[in-house]
Amino acid sequence: MTKLTQRLAASLETAARLLRQRDEAKVLVLGGVRSGKSRHAERLMSCHPEVVYVAPGPPASDDDPEWAARIARHQARRPGNWRTVETIDLAITLRKASRPLLIDCLGTWVSRVLGEVGAWDQAEGWELRLDERLEDFLDAFTVAHVPIVAVSNEVGMGVVPATVSGRLFRDVLGALNNRVGAEADSVQLVVAGRVLYLDERALL
Repeated sequence: MTKLTQRLAASLETAARLLRQRDEAKVLVLGGVRSGKSRHAERLMSCHPEVVYVAPGPPASDDDPEWAARIARHQARRPGNWRTVETIDLAITLRKASRPLLIDCLGTWVSRVLGEVGAWDQAEGWELRLDERLEDFLDAFTVAHVPIVAVSNEVGMGVVPATVSGRLFRDVLGALNNRVGAEADSVQLVVAGRVLYLDERALL
């Protein structure tokens, strides 16, 4: 075992110990594309005998074989004792939860919610409908009494998106990450497979 592997294993064990010791622990795992954030989140939950894997993204479809392949790879990594729930209604799922939850990911959920409330077409009243959906989720996340690991994309470090829809998605998800991070017991940023623990509580 290399020194790098030993340090990574020690970091994961520390995070897993936190979840074992605190039944109410809530962790937000942030990262970019292919950063390793999903694998890290799965390892954090490996200490629990039963886990509910919440998949709020679009379901697999024959019309998008690349997306279906991504879903298949994620499914293949999950232990046999994990149960998968595909849903866009995260608030209800959180309120009914009796087992540890792994939500992967908030980015795909936000994208679907924006579509449902009419944000992409700027439908009348979409801002109010969006606020209601986000606040409902945040309230459920705050009061949940099971361990939760929520995965989300860190989208604010690149260039300003060239499209209105791109900027809208970035702004909404960035604001949601801020709010979830304020309620989480731990916020962890995954960059190139390395985990950074953001220990300071939210100041904004």
